[in-house]
Amino acid sequence: MSSLPKVREWRGVDPATFRNEIVPRNQPAVLKGLVHHWPAVHAGLQSPRAACDYLEKFDGGRPVETLFGDPGIRGRFFYSEDLSGLNFERKPEKISSTLESLLSHMADENPPAIFIQSASVADFLPKFAAENALESAHPSAIPRIWIGNSVIVTTHYDISDNIACVVAGHRRFTFFPPDQINNLYVGPIHFTLAGQPVSMVSLEDPDLAKYPRFETALARAQTAELEPGDAIYIPYMWWHHVKSLERFNVLINYWWDAAATGFGSPYDCLLHGFLTLRHLPETQRAAWRAVFDHYVFQTGADPVAHLPKEHRGALGEMTPELAAHIKAAVLRRLNRP
Repeated sequence: MSSLPKVREWRGVDPATFRNEIVPRNQPAVLKGLVHHWPAVHAGLQSPRAACDYLEKFDGGRPVETLFGDPGIRGRFFYSEDLSGLNFERKPEKISSTLESLLSHMADENPPAIFIQSASVADFLPKFAAENALESAHPSAIPRIWIGNSVIVTTHYDISDNIACVVAGHRRFTFFPPDQINNLYVGPIHFTLAGQPVSMVSLEDPDLAKYPRFETALARAQTAELEPGDAIYIPYMWWHHVKSLERFNVLINYWWDAAATGFGSPYDCLLHGFLTLRHLPETQRAAWRAVFDHYVFQTGADPVAHLPKEHRGALGEMTPELAAHIKAAVLRRLNRP
């Protein structure tokens, strides 16, 4: 995939530049050297052993869910062949134990896949954030740590914005815009690897005979390779594939949704759509598509501009009181026979 266009690089990024110039573009962005000053990065640049020693001094001793896969999966955590299960198992392990296990397998020709994903730094590495802080992250973002060897995070999206910071090792990110969902051959929604649905296509070896539309997605893809101290901005719901390129890798990421209203998740609406809209005849779905475009996505004129404010109902200014009224109405309708 080296022929893919490169994600734009930004240098000397401060919080204002990130907030006012990078985020509004809604494009992935490499933030070169953003966290090069972190003590954790300095330790990682010395050696994997030094990185482990640095992290272990913060280990609070709580077991964290850790993924283990046989050498045969070659780092790609995924489904079993028949989609009835997963090709890895989850076990609770202390971070220090996982770090030592990673070190012990570094010389193996084909090591088992070992991966801690999305562990809250505050819960499992108390005081780490005090020495390794990120000013550009949104105030609501909680730092999370990812530790592993040469593993692959399959193409997926997150319902959030994200800054991912490489502490140790090198990582390759590959991105697809949200509108490429139809060309990514998304797997089960009800049974996922880690919460979000993933693409069924192997980016390392795509079967274009089985997944022909993936070639269209590749035509819109971008890629970036990050060194220790680099970070990358991943916009809301952009699909991304992440490959760790070395035997020892550490990453800290920050998720947030600055547009969150507190009134519910759009994903809830999607699930309800599966129940109520998806199986309607095409003519009815087309009619409802027009209704959603008018009222929800507002692809045309303001649907209630002609109405007095006091008579705009559910389309009026969203307040906690109005949100509670709508939720109650939805619950009543869901509970009807």
